[in-house]
Amino acid sequence: MFLEVAEIDTFYGVFQAVFQVSINLESGEVVCLLGRNGAGKTTTLTSIMGLNRVRKGRIRFKGRDITPLKPYQIARLGIGLIPEERWIFSELTVKENLELGMRKKSKKEAGFSVERIYEIFPKLKTLENQLGGTLSGGEQQMLTLGRTLMTNPELILLDEPTAGLSPLMAQMLAKQIQKLKEEGFTILLTEQNVWLALDISDRAYVIDKGAIVYEGSAETLKEEKGVLCEYLGV
Repeated sequence: MFLEVAEIDTFYGVFQAVFQVSINLESGEVVCLLGRNGAGKTTTLTSIMGLNRVRKGRIRFKGRDITPLKPYQIARLGIGLIPEERWIFSELTVKENLELGMRKKSKKEAGFSVERIYEIFPKLKTLENQLGGTLSGGEQQMLTLGRTLMTNPELILLDEPTAGLSPLMAQMLAKQIQKLKEEGFTILLTEQNVWLALDISDRAYVIDKGAIVYEGSAETLKEEKGVLCEYLGV
């Protein structure tokens, strides 16, 4: 198993946010975690990344128990988190933001370069000398994704990638995620746009009130009208 999240409980102080959540990913899969606002989606991702400490349960990445590790240690193992807030350096240019994310790999491994990011996101090439803070929401999301790729992750955690984007920009970003899937990246994403998420995912989980209430293929979930209505409001 590439990623195994086994019955984790995560708290904010005395408030429990997720309850015995279990999620599995195989290498090369795109899996979506769906749910209403406040259901526990972001907390699940930040728990995997070590930003929220797990009180119970275990998280294993490529067979290694990463539950006790710090976020920077988890990042060095090859997990990259792209938060909904699009954390970029507003006073640095697009190119400088990308260069800050660079993590060299061994000579035998072909890692990401700024030029390769420009191939994936041609728009960033045209903006390379523009300050990050002047970009549109969609452009910032592309930059955030590009900078994360510069760390050469094997697993990408994507939190609400299309939040606040226009329908056109959301579809453009979905195509880029599909390209990453075709290149063999493993991706776990949360998303409010249910149909977009299901179109680019292999499998889906639905979380409600901090607990997993559904697991199955993305295509099967499209036909589960009861689940879609009760837990996702669609």
